[in-house]
Amino acid sequence: MASKSSSDVELVQAQLAKKKAEVKTLKKTAAPGSAEMKKAVRELKELQKALTDIIKGSGISNGLESCNRKLLDKLLTRRMFVVPSFDIYGGVKGLYDFGPPACALKANVIAAWRNHFILEESMLELDCTNLTPFKVLETSGHVAKFSDLMVKDLSTGECLRADHLLEKAIDKQLEDIELPVTKREELEHVRAQADAYSPKELHEQMLKLKIVGSDGKPFGEPFPFNLMFGTQIGPEGGRQGFLRPETAQGMFVNFKKCLEYNGGKMPFAAAQVGIGFRNEISPRAGLLRAREFPMAEIEHFVNPEQKDHPKFKRVKDICLPLFPQANQLGDGKTLKELPLGKAVTDGVVNNETLAYFMARTYLFLVKVGVKKTHIRFRQHLKTEMAHYASDCWDAEIFLSYGWVECVGIADRSCFDLTMHAKAAKVDMRAEQRFKEKQFIDVVTKSYNKKLLGKTFKRNQKAVKESIEEMDVEESKALEAKLAADGKATVKTCAGDFEVTREMVTKIVVSKKGVDVLKFLPGVIEPAFGVGRILYAIMEHSFYTRAEDKAKGVMAFLPAVAPVKCSVFALSHNDEKMDDTVQNVVSGLATRSISNRSDASGVSIGKRYARTDEIGIPFAITVDFETASNQSVTVRERDTRKQIRVPVCDVCDLIKDLAEGRCTWESACGKFKLVEVSA
Repeated sequence: MASKSSSDVELVQAQLAKKKAEVKTLKKTAAPGSAEMKKAVRELKELQKALTDIIKGSGISNGLESCNRKLLDKLLTRRMFVVPSFDIYGGVKGLYDFGPPACALKANVIAAWRNHFILEESMLELDCTNLTPFKVLETSGHVAKFSDLMVKDLSTGECLRADHLLEKAIDKQLEDIELPVTKREELEHVRAQADAYSPKELHEQMLKLKIVGSDGKPFGEPFPFNLMFGTQIGPEGGRQGFLRPETAQGMFVNFKKCLEYNGGKMPFAAAQVGIGFRNEISPRAGLLRAREFPMAEIEHFVNPEQKDHPKFKRVKDICLPLFPQANQLGDGKTLKELPLGKAVTDGVVNNETLAYFMARTYLFLVKVGVKKTHIRFRQHLKTEMAHYASDCWDAEIFLSYGWVECVGIADRSCFDLTMHAKAAKVDMRAEQRFKEKQFIDVVTKSYNKKLLGKTFKRNQKAVKESIEEMDVEESKALEAKLAADGKATVKTCAGDFEVTREMVTKIVVSKKGVDVLKFLPGVIEPAFGVGRILYAIMEHSFYTRAEDKAKGVMAFLPAVAPVKCSVFALSHNDEKMDDTVQNVVSGLATRSISNRSDASGVSIGKRYARTDEIGIPFAITVDFETASNQSVTVRERDTRKQIRVPVCDVCDLIKDLAEGRCTWESACGKFKLVEVSA
């Protein structure tokens, strides 16, 4: 049965088709410009608008507003938030420089991230090298699998990312408001899986949608392109390395040292802020797909059998906008009224620790200025989830480019430490000591090694390792499957393989008394794309005023605003005013409040407009009353209201406003409002 939104679309599409036919007939029979013709054309336009509004506001699309990107891009370049790197030499795709406002914004967002996560959660912060030896990234799987699917335009030689071509072709078709609902839903279903298709599946979709190169011919089958930047370490040239594609590996290889630093206590988390490098096939969308980018990652190490979280009760009643696998492949609706506690109980989210970090991520994004309504958590489809992952959710933010992944929160199980422990021959296990002897489940597995080798040849080791790494419940499930069907599928880093009862001859679970339990920790990993979050904040903060659509305002929250306060003298040639300005500037600096003064001769209105463009939330103006009553005006950027504040109080007020100890509303109640002419 069609949903209400689908039915509405179909009804208005039918009305639109009928009205089009009527207008076409009138063009032949009615006089040009007649009242009847004008009425029919007006009604046709109204139906077109109604249909567009229904599609945008229904579950078929999303109904969320985005900013005027063209105006925003002009402002970001003109006010030097972000500029192309090496611009005087023509620039390089995917490389960008941050100017003064964006540098300060980035520093404030990272400071907020450190406070929100590292300080509040007592994490261990590391700062690891960008250069990473070949062996490390070979062990992690990046050398073999860190790739995107690419096609090449044979006429131009341009390399293109295949899933982006598919998404672009689908987006073009979705612009047709008369597209049948079933076709629209089918296309959106395909688009949702674009980056999860195999090369063959992706090629089939490209052929189906008739995606061709500049020569008009279909592209060949997509092939993987590794995204890491390779380099040589040392002058001898014998040691290959890479610029790191993520910060995580430095934390994994330092796990044992971190565990010792933490006194052997589990669970604990390591965190790192740094730069990542990815040799993107076809960089696009500015900071959303750059080749060098800031990131912040957390590796929360846990006992894989104990993924509850002591602070989960604080967030269990929060209802996050969840977009689970079933909904992506079904009705396309986001769950908005499911408390996290119930989401974990019902198995929508795998465990408490994963859900806890999802909630903390949501609170952080809102805290730094991302719109609540423009956030959702999308669960990875089975086809895009790593074989070792128990569960994975992306915090996506709706932008003018559509839904964009900005944070990945994954339960990576024990994969990373297992791989590094084997490759480096280092014991990565943690210990749990008991006051009294505990009886635990121990799994013993027996194999027909000869049959495994004959069947799987070079993949024998991967199959056996995957079976050995199974926990008690997974081992029981495998035994039950083998006992019932005589065969079962085992997921490995080399792919999926079918094993039989003859290959895995016995799986026995028994009890064993222990005083100390040794275990290889699992990892819950929230990974933040700081560059993408910065762009989201800039886009969500940007707006124009009704009376001047050509000029933009950046409504940064005071906590992350690049500059907290501007300081002006109403008259640019008054020595007493200038002295007061300097005293105020000095007072703000002493209180560690960033500020900017403007002594140019332009009008105060123009100076306000300049500071609004770079998102300064407050402005102090020394005017002609200051000399007589030792007070100044304080203006708030978005309401444009002004209050009169004694000079002796103004610096402390700005500090309290900037650091969230005081609201603008309460300040307006405490100090006298100033009448401002329109």
